[in-house]
Amino acid sequence: MARVTVEDCVTRVPNRFELVLVAAQRARDIASGGLITVDRDNDKNPVVALREIADYTIEVDALQNALVTGLQKQPEIDEPEEDTDLSIGEQTWPDGAGAVVLEDELKDDMQFVDAEEGESELEGDTDEVSEEKLGEADFSDEI
Repeated sequence: MARVTVEDCVTRVPNRFELVLVAAQRARDIASGGLITVDRDNDKNPVVALREIADYTIEVDALQNALVTGLQKQPEIDEPEEDTDLSIGEQTWPDGAGAVVLEDELKDDMQFVDAEEGESELEGDTDEVSEEKLGEADFSDEI
């Protein structure tokens, strides 16, 4: 057979669209190393696939099943891995992880500076700070 036409293949696969899908599946099989059942004659894989379909040298049903299986989405089953190395009692945390800073420690470290006077309004005991003075402090940053 010098030239393969669709008319040569529609006797085997009557639907032209299905023929294209089946021939493409066979061409992918050939490209991945499948054995060719006809002479190649310097033809490319799609032409060889059509020649095989026209010559009745391959099973179209097997190609259709492979095509359907290839197009189906296979769900991945994610099974949890069992870690026998760790148990709840053996866990250790890195230094400083989960450290809690107490409010009193933060107050000791804070100093508010009055923008006009340039002096510290908070010195020593932080319990004497009123909400009024906190509201007056200038927290805006110039960008």
